[in-house]
Amino acid sequence: MITLTHAMVLAAGLGTRMRPLTDDRPKPLLELDGRSLLDHALDRIAAAGVTQAVVNAHWRGEQIAEAMARREHPRITLQREDKLLETGGGVTTALPMLGDAPFAVVNGDAFWLDGPTPALSRLAAAFDPQEMDALLLMVRTTQVDGVVGLGDFLIDPIGRMRRPKEREIAPYLYAGVQILSPALFEGAPDGAFSLNRLYDRAIENGRLFGLVHDGVWFHLSTPEDLHHAEETLRAGLVRALF
Repeated sequence: MITLTHAMVLAAGLGTRMRPLTDDRPKPLLELDGRSLLDHALDRIAAAGVTQAVVNAHWRGEQIAEAMARREHPRITLQREDKLLETGGGVTTALPMLGDAPFAVVNGDAFWLDGPTPALSRLAAAFDPQEMDALLLMVRTTQVDGVVGLGDFLIDPIGRMRRPKEREIAPYLYAGVQILSPALFEGAPDGAFSLNRLYDRAIENGRLFGLVHDGVWFHLSTPEDLHHAEETLRAGLVRALF
């Protein structure tokens, strides 16, 4: 179990699959249920007790900066990226601002409804620095509306994860919410790279774990996905569950 004090929200992507909605704005500033996706993510981070957060920005970064200037909690440090650093490079660059303890990383377009216990609190309670370099929130592919392909990971009975083998279907999809240890980044490359490179190394060392979400998660890849999520929330079809 850990206490979360620091977090990062990844908000620098181009959002190409969400065009034309992202032609003139970054994807995390698209609205759902009356607030931007980025504000939803930061609201959940603040509710989990995080006081310091880093938000990176690239595409239409000035809009991200304006939006963050309006927030009071958590305290935001903006990381402007003139060149896209991808997920791994973005977090690696932010490490000096994320403290020495495990921290949360949330995709700027991740949107979920918590189950009985908030997802970030569940992750913090389950994180064991002695055993884990990363703990990812996972969702069952059978509960996701939208195209999920062959899935992302398989999870063993104690939560340790691996990639699917050739022609193997993985029943879990990464939800864009995680807790990472600074140890995950030892020897990380410079420049742009995907966090998947570090996940694969953690798998080899038996230190990549997953926790299955017990609430509702929305797949937000296209304008149709966003519209479907808005209609579902407006109809109250998921809120009645919690």
